[in-house]
Amino acid sequence: MSQTEAQQSEVAFTVPLEAPLQRVLPEWIDYNGHMNIAYYSMVFDKALDWFSDLLGCGWDYTKLGQGSLFALESHIVYAREVKKGDPLRVTFQLLDHDPKRMHYIEQLYHAEEGYLAATSEQMSMHVDLITRRSSPWPADVQDALARLHAAHAGMPRPPQVGRLIGIPRK
Repeated sequence: MSQTEAQQSEVAFTVPLEAPLQRVLPEWIDYNGHMNIAYYSMVFDKALDWFSDLLGCGWDYTKLGQGSLFALESHIVYAREVKKGDPLRVTFQLLDHDPKRMHYIEQLYHAEEGYLAATSEQMSMHVDLITRRSSPWPADVQDALARLHAAHAGMPRPPQVGRLIGIPRK
């Protein structure tokens, strides 16, 4: 059993997973007095780095030069603004996965007031860094994904999942 496999076998996947708290920095504030949209992506990405480490496909795995997680699609929904100094809590829910991809949603909450500020639904794929082509997850990551998916199977599907952009016509 590899070190990554040993670490993963000790991980109890929570429902949902919750990343370490982040805080809105002054340089993230735009001329509207709230966090600029670019930083929502960064907050979600930093949280995804933490989740990826937990699954065994994070930086330690990537720096070996064999594989990495690439984003295929992302859809952010902005629900409420956050401002300078606000504490941020990001949760991760695995919606689905296959041997090469994972579909998930991250939810960003104001950590003190509890309101949902934004969601980021994403599809990511495992890529072989040598061929730069999609490839199956390593067996230990596939196992971790299966365990996480089972842990998250009973969670309600957030209403933002699968949401389309458009102006409704009557």
